[in-house]
Amino acid sequence: MRLVVDLNRCQGYAQCAFLAPDVFAMHGDEGLLYDPQAEEAQRARVAQAVAACPVQAILVDELDLAGTASGAGAPPARTAPAAPAVPSAGEASHA
Repeated sequence: MRLVVDLNRCQGYAQCAFLAPDVFAMHGDEGLLYDPQAEEAQRARVAQAVAACPVQAILVDELDLAGTASGAGAPPARTAPAAPAVPSAGEASHA
C-alpha cells in the first residue's frame, strides 16, 4: 500500500503514530517519519490513522485502494463534464 503524508499540512499531533506505530513515528516534537510502502497487513491501522488525522495530511494512493481483484468497494471513476461547444469567431450567427 502506498502512502503520502503532506508534511506541510502535518502539525505533529501524532495520532497516526499512536494508531499505526509500525508505519508512522515521530522524530522530535514535530518531525514525522513514515513508511511510504506500508505492508498490506497494516491496512486497517493505516485507515484508522487516516481517519484520526485532525488536519487530513495522510493520503493512501487511490489506485491502491481500487487495486482489489474484484474492484468491490472502489469508488466509481469520475470524469469531468464535457465543455459546451462554443462557436468560433467565423461560425457566429449573424441574426
